[in-house]
Parts: sequence; structure tokens; C-alpha cells
Amino acid sequence: MSTLDSVTESRNFIDEAAIWAAMERAENPAPALVREILAKGLERKGITPFEAAALLKNADPGLDEEILAAARAIKQGIYGNRIVLFAPLYITNECKNRCAYCGFNADNKDLERRTLTPAELRREVEVLEDLGHKRLLLVYGEHPKLGAEWIADTVRTVYDVTSEKSGEIRRVNINCAPLDVEGYRLLHEVGIGTYQCFQETYHKETYRKVHLGGIKRNFEWRLNALHRAQEGGVDDVALGALFGLFDPIFEVLGLLHHAAQLEKDYGVGPHTISFPRMEPALNSEMAYNPPFLVQDHLFKKIVAVLRIAVPYTGLILTTREKADLRTQLIEVGVSQMSAGSRTYPGAYQDPNYDRPEVQQFCVGDSRSLDEVIRSVVTEHGFVPSWCTACYRLGRTGEHFMELAKKGFIQQFCLPNGLLTFKEYLEDYASPATREAGEAMIARELESFPDPARKDSLLRRLERIHQGERDLYY
Repeated sequence: MSTLDSVTESRNFIDEAAIWAAMERAENPAPALVREILAKGLERKGITPFEAAALLKNADPGLDEEILAAARAIKQGIYGNRIVLFAPLYITNECKNRCAYCGFNADNKDLERRTLTPAELRREVEVLEDLGHKRLLLVYGEHPKLGAEWIADTVRTVYDVTSEKSGEIRRVNINCAPLDVEGYRLLHEVGIGTYQCFQETYHKETYRKVHLGGIKRNFEWRLNALHRAQEGGVDDVALGALFGLFDPIFEVLGLLHHAAQLEKDYGVGPHTISFPRMEPALNSEMAYNPPFLVQDHLFKKIVAVLRIAVPYTGLILTTREKADLRTQLIEVGVSQMSAGSRTYPGAYQDPNYDRPEVQQFCVGDSRSLDEVIRSVVTEHGFVPSWCTACYRLGRTGEHFMELAKKGFIQQFCLPNGLLTFKEYLEDYASPATREAGEAMIARELESFPDPARKDSLLRRLERIHQGERDLYY
């Protein structure tokens, strides 16, 4: 065990007293204070947990619109009109934890348990590649027999699969139970992208009440997972909270405290933050009746405030949410979203995939990848992107954040996004999506600001049209 392991196993850096004090101080914020915070936020340097609480506590509808407008401006200024797409791939639903809100609960005897064999995993990846996916999030339950070596083997298998169309999965992110430093070092060696571990709730007493058994009961072990990941060489890490377990404003401030601690200890905060809401799950009364129901308007404000508070951090939206709300959330802050998701092992090969007896939670947006792409292009003017250039060129962690704050994302990510979108249109798109996509690329080229880079981009787009693949800056 490393020195960091011994320190972080028992370290709780979430100051609940400070969070409660900030929330109390933020009650009934004056309009002048709200506007002052928004002016600060528009500088793209972030805001404090107290300032985030004040925005969330605001009850003036007119000021709420100003909050959403500020988030839109920040999102557009940093990310432009790109939206990164990915799919979750469930490897196993075997789990020894007893989480009251989850369909994978070890006590759920009605759940069909399954762990993909290497052959089944390869087939799942082939199906996803044939749909056009290039970025996957591998999802695992927590079971003693499924350790870091086994997880590393599944990552190798995914990277090894090549489809008949345009190639392979280019970025594998991981959502698995906390590991020790050596476990993370092994995952880093096999080339994972971002490591994702959600605390679920930052309120320790609630955490104890909803985690009834299993390793996950250890609040501090989970809280320090991302620190251990950093020690193991994984410098792109991802936070998340499950909204509905406890006071949503407390959870937002918990996320910001966690992000600040990572920034303090490693010079870089989280690469992404996720904010799933509880959805119905098999044999979970809590999942059907969340203790703290988060209505759509507050949820939209949460996304907007996170964008203002951590402007350069990616915000991830899942298919838990319905299609119309997802498009609204993209506008106010979301930079990555899953599409065409299925939430159980073997789901992408299953012709009868809408099966609540096997999935982790109910999906709100059941559209296919192609339908999602056509919607974001034609209805909202966003450029779908599968770009993986930064990860593959070593522009990760602190290095990525330094570049992002200098406008790097706009300089490189838009052209790279257009190149990956062109690949999708050539190899996978339906005729209607291809027509809409080609028109969008033409519009983007018309307004492209750098003539020299535009010429280079035009040449690369033509090379893709002629059959080359995986071109990037």
C-alpha cells in the first residue's frame, strides 16, 4: 500500500459545515448579488461554492433567465457548437453492493445477472462500431472476482476490435468501482481515457443510509478514488452525484468542493462532471420515489450553474433524460452526451432490448444514434464530434486545462470534430442525416475564421471522402 493509500483511505475533505453555512448565507440572494456573480462567471474563471449556492437559491424567474443566458454564453465561448457523443457499454451487472437505489443491488434476486465473455464483448463492440461509435464508456458492477487485471483485459479486448467500416474504438473511458493505486496504474498502462467514479451523495449520513452493504459502504475509500487514480497515472478523472438522494444544492456544492480538492492536490480539477437523476430501477422503491425529487427547472439551473462554476470542465448528460430536455441542457452547458444507450450487458446484440428485468435504470431517450445526430444538427445547429485527438496526443490532465483556458478548444476541437463528423456521414449516416450533415459542414466552412487552417481542413475533408480515416490536428 502506498503512502497516499494510507492517507486517503480515511480522509474526508468534504466540509459539511462549510457547505451548510454557504447554503444558509445564500438564502434569498439580492438581485445585485446575483448579477455580480454572473458578471464574475462570464470572465470564465469560475465561481465559489457560496456563489453557486446563491445562483441556485435565486427564486426570481427573470434572474433565472439571466443565469441560463450566462451559462449559454460561457458554453458557446469555450466549446462552440460542438457536442461530443459516446455510448455506455455494460460489461457486467454482477455486484456485491447493496445500494438502495440501484437495480444491480446484490439483494435483487429478480435481476438476470450476466458478465460478458470475451467473445460476447467483441460482438458488442462490433455492433457499436457498425453504428458509428468511436468513444465508449465501459461500465462494471463491483464484485471481488472482477478485479483490475480482469478490467484491463476487457479494455484490451475493446481496443483490439476492428469493424469492416471505418476502424476501431479510439477512446475507452471507464466507470468501475474504486481501486488501489496499483490497479489504476494497470488501467493507465492499457490506455484508458477518463476514469469515472461517482460519489452518489456527498452527505455522509445519507451515504450510510442508502449503501446497506458491500465495499461501497466505505465513504472515504470512494471519496478518495480519484486521488488514487491520479497517483496511478490516470490524470483525466470524472466526478458525479446521483441527484435525488439528498438536497440537490448540497450535492452541487459537494461536487465543487471535490473539484477544488483535486485542483489543490494535483493542479487540475475533474475532466468531466456528471449529474444523473434517479430513474426507476427493478425492485427499488427508492428509485421510483426519490427522497429529493429534482424538478426539471431546478435541474436545468444545476447544469447552468455547474457550467458557470467550472467553465472548462466537461459536463456529461446521459440518456436517463427525455429527448426534449436533453436538447435544452445542451444549450446551457452540456458538452458530452450518450446516444443510443442500452444499460445492461449484451444489450446492443439484443433485439428485444427494452427489458426492465436486466437494465440498471430506465432510459428516457430511446432514440438511435442516427436520430440523435440528425436532431442536434437540424433542430439545434450542433456539430456532433467523436474527437479523440487530445487524449491520443497526450493533451490530458493539467496540460489539457492549460490549453483549454487559452482558447485551444476552439482552435483544434472544432476542426477535429468536423473531421470525425465527416467520417460518420461517409460510413454510417442515413440519407437524411447525411444530407443535413453535409449542409452543416458547408456552413461551418463558410464561417471558418482562419484561411490557412480552412485550406488544410478542406484538404483533410476531401481525403476522408476519398477513403482515408482517422485524420486529426
